[in-house]
Amino acid sequence: MIEKISKYLPKNSIDLVQEILEEHHILIKVVNKRTSKHGDFKRFPNGSFQITINNSLNEYQFLLTLIHEIAHFVTYKQSKRVKPHGIEWKRNFQHLMLPFVQPTIYPASILPFLANYLKNPKASTGSDVKLTFALKQFDEISGKNFIFELNEGSVFHFNGKTYKKGITRRTRIECLETSSNRIYLFNQNAEVEI
Repeated sequence: MIEKISKYLPKNSIDLVQEILEEHHILIKVVNKRTSKHGDFKRFPNGSFQITINNSLNEYQFLLTLIHEIAHFVTYKQSKRVKPHGIEWKRNFQHLMLPFVQPTIYPASILPFLANYLKNPKASTGSDVKLTFALKQFDEISGKNFIFELNEGSVFHFNGKTYKKGITRRTRIECLETSSNRIYLFNQNAEVEI
């Protein structure tokens, strides 16, 4: 299995990932980019399991997503009746990620944000603005900006529509869709075109 995914991983993480995969037998598929998620964990009616991960992720996001999804598998095997991102999953995720949180695997520019995120991991790394921004620095150039980088009042394009950035709430940003004058809430990490 490691042969199929090693090109997507940081070089110094491959042996550690292989150890995990030898302990936890699960099918991993690398799939085309999905805008709604980086990866997922599925249990099929026949009792088999599968993890899918987007092929568009940089190696550091790919590793983080892989371990996130393996933590779902481990948690499910331990107890089938827990919340998907509950305390059991958080503990498994933290335990599985700990060996990877080192400067030979993750760059120094990511490590403090990754360590902070792992104190209380959320369902999506996208909910952590600082970690997302640190990981984004290793993406191929996309020509897009995070909405949080724009000044209030800036005009931007998202999914074929034009918006004007408004005020920032606690975790979301109000944006006016210019043709309908309707207000929409954007995640601070939404990638938009100027």
